[in-house]
Amino acid sequence: MNTDKNTQATLLLSGPDQVGLVSRISNFVFENGGNIINLHEHVDPIEKIFSVRVSWEMRKFKIPAQDVEEFFAPIAESMNAQWQIRFSGNHSRVAIFVSKYDHCLLEILWRHKNGEYPIDIPLVISNHADLKPLADQYGIPYFIFPITKENKKEQEEKELSLLREHNIDTLVLARYMQVLSEDFVSHYPNNIINIHHSFLPAFIGGNPYKQAYERGVKIIGATSHFVTKDIDEGPIIEQDITRISHRDTTRDLIRKGRDLERMVLAKAIHYYAENRILMQGKKTIIFQ
Repeated sequence: MNTDKNTQATLLLSGPDQVGLVSRISNFVFENGGNIINLHEHVDPIEKIFSVRVSWEMRKFKIPAQDVEEFFAPIAESMNAQWQIRFSGNHSRVAIFVSKYDHCLLEILWRHKNGEYPIDIPLVISNHADLKPLADQYGIPYFIFPITKENKKEQEEKELSLLREHNIDTLVLARYMQVLSEDFVSHYPNNIINIHHSFLPAFIGGNPYKQAYERGVKIIGATSHFVTKDIDEGPIIEQDITRISHRDTTRDLIRKGRDLERMVLAKAIHYYAENRILMQGKKTIIFQ
């Protein structure tokens, strides 16, 4: 486990609400020499579920990083809570999946190069060769797996093998225009992030922006979510919208839609990379 004097630990926890939960977590950190630098909590008023994100410095912490989970486990068990602890020095290893659209991939690679994301990007996977020059520009290996109805299962098995070889723990679908099989998705539960426009399910097909223009829509948007077996119905991470007027052409809608997709996916990756997303049933708690 990679840790140094600047390492921070981040606890994400949720469970039945009860008296004294924040105090018990804070005391665990205090009694072991930690300094809390961030604490956000939330209680669902309907389901009575307590959620919290706590970050603390490991510089003077008495428990070695590799043993923190073992020492905290009895406390979490007594709370009947689901939880995880991550350390700032241990980056997620992310594979980017793309097809032919370049706007989301470009945004991700640019932000990563500028040090905005505490993640590693060992590779890009695509079903087309179109964006290889972009990946090459950033020095990231680009692997091509053409997909047809006949070879889909075989190609997905090859992709999974490649992901295992590179120890990938997170996938980002940056406008990857293929539907992942249920079997493929099962290998990365709550670890596949997708982005799509807001026209589904109203405008289905290859040219939703033209359909939206013809119907005179007044708002368009984008949604980033976790991928589940139900395709576009996974827990939502981030969304945004922009206004459309009668002066906007189809081309304007496409431009505005791609801008939204870039920014919404960028925020979703930021939340994920900094351990700010806590799953709660079919929805997420985002600690901003």
